[in-house]
Amino acid sequence: MSRPGIAAVLSFFIPGLGQLYNGDIFRGLFWLIITPGFWLGTGGLLGWVCHFIAAATAHSRAEEKQRAELSSGFPHRVKVV
Repeated sequence: MSRPGIAAVLSFFIPGLGQLYNGDIFRGLFWLIITPGFWLGTGGLLGWVCHFIAAATAHSRAEEKQRAELSSGFPHRVKVV
């Protein structure tokens, strides 16, 4: 289960890492590629914006996944006897 706080912190320090933690591979790769471009292209001005947006989206996506898992009764967990 993804934890929203962990996803947000990971993605704040390295944009895209929180998305990868959530299992969103393409979203994670997007932020890993886009953020350095904004850092370099704007002299750092929009780089910070990408950090905050990546952290916020990782947090909200982890909350969505957590809510879905809780409402469906943890279908991904298998009890081993």
